[in-house]
Amino acid sequence: MIDYTILLINEDEDIYKVLSVSLDDIGYKFVVAENMDTAFDLICKNKPNIVIADLKMSDTKRVEIINKMKKQAPDIEFLIIVEHSDVQAAIAGLKNIASDFLIKPVNKELLIITLKRAVELVRLRENLKFYNDNEIMCDVLINQMIHEEVIKIAPDYKIQDINNAMLNKLGIKREDAIGKFCYEITHHRNIPCSGVEHPCPLVESIANRKSSQATHIHLDKERNEIYCLISCYPLIENEKVTGVIELSRDVTRDVKMQKSMLQQDKLASIGRLAAGVAHEINNPLTTILTTAMLIQEDLEKDNPIYQELDIVSSETLRCRKIVTSLLNFARQSKPEKKQYDICEIMEECALLTRKQAAFKNITIHFSCVDSIPKLFFDKGQIEQAVINLILNATDAVDPGGSITLSVSLNPKKDQVIIKVADTGKGIPFELIDKIFDPFFSTKDDGTGLGLSITSGIIEQHGGAIYVSSKPGYGTTFTIVLPAGLKEK
Repeated sequence: MIDYTILLINEDEDIYKVLSVSLDDIGYKFVVAENMDTAFDLICKNKPNIVIADLKMSDTKRVEIINKMKKQAPDIEFLIIVEHSDVQAAIAGLKNIASDFLIKPVNKELLIITLKRAVELVRLRENLKFYNDNEIMCDVLINQMIHEEVIKIAPDYKIQDINNAMLNKLGIKREDAIGKFCYEITHHRNIPCSGVEHPCPLVESIANRKSSQATHIHLDKERNEIYCLISCYPLIENEKVTGVIELSRDVTRDVKMQKSMLQQDKLASIGRLAAGVAHEINNPLTTILTTAMLIQEDLEKDNPIYQELDIVSSETLRCRKIVTSLLNFARQSKPEKKQYDICEIMEECALLTRKQAAFKNITIHFSCVDSIPKLFFDKGQIEQAVINLILNATDAVDPGGSITLSVSLNPKKDQVIIKVADTGKGIPFELIDKIFDPFFSTKDDGTGLGLSITSGIIEQHGGAIYVSSKPGYGTTFTIVLPAGLKEK
């Protein structure tokens, strides 16, 4: 039996059954509160180390109750269970509500990991109280936490110590961090964090002499954004706060998962609408185009009306192109998978687009590692997705630039990585989150469906697509496919 007590607030019978069985299997002692109101009494009576509560972020009354519990028992670690649709709201609200969260339906393995982290936070709080007057022991404690990303920060924001886990995440050496400002190292900025987007938990911990939480966006060694849950614990020596211990948890996967699910729902709804609208529009478009061409047959080419009809025909064909894109978007059929050599297919994509790129004096480079096994996938769909990315890159790159298509293997994660990188103008930061939205386009003649279709194809193959870009330095689209794809 694990020597830590959990208070489980039971307001959802299904959640309660799953959690109670799981907690019992793992070996945790737990008590149950039938509702939020009785939870107060049990907190005073049983003094639990961890509280687990089901919570809708829109339910302001329950959020308020948990806030009161937190104030009443500041040393307790609060874990909240949220819906997928509430993930970002939960992350934003964790500053005052909880130190961590779980997503429904609760997965037992994730529950074990989350509880292990909560227990480590409880132990850390206990150890900090014990070691507060012993700086050497405190430093030992930081570097023993090999599974946590930890920084020791002085009140003037300067880093006093940093453990290996955090150094590895940031891709720097210890000497590059010690003595530097924390906001320089984790955020690559020259002023301290502040405001609603990046509240500084260090300032709050020092001011209140209590632990505090916040959510930040850090940058890893490749300058990719990482969504982090930050917990700060004050270090008190001779009644004076001498600094804080800051722990970080990477929740990027949860945020991206939620965005992906919302995107899929949006695509499905728009797809159904698009199919109906496209069929209704196609017939009158055909009539307009045919009529314009028939009238032109009775006119001389120098007749002004003939030229006007040319415009009618070209604009009608443009509408038909949009309708065809709508239908392709709506159809996104189930992949018909067969076994192929992914390197051969990607080389075909490079060859098919090389001539078009050459018209703009753009060079396409291709590379593929030899160790990639054959995969099961839909050749036509994967070709469509990659060619679309290359053609988009061609539009974005100036004459004399280049596009690189590369295929590699990540054996540790059993993944095949396909990258399309260009030396183009890059995508403005404020547009990155919109580029996969249906009908969003930065091109004057674009339908805004190409990347939506590409994203749908990759996700139907069990993969994911990511984009990283820096204005003026180019853009890289990364497709991740499971190397273990099997025919089903």
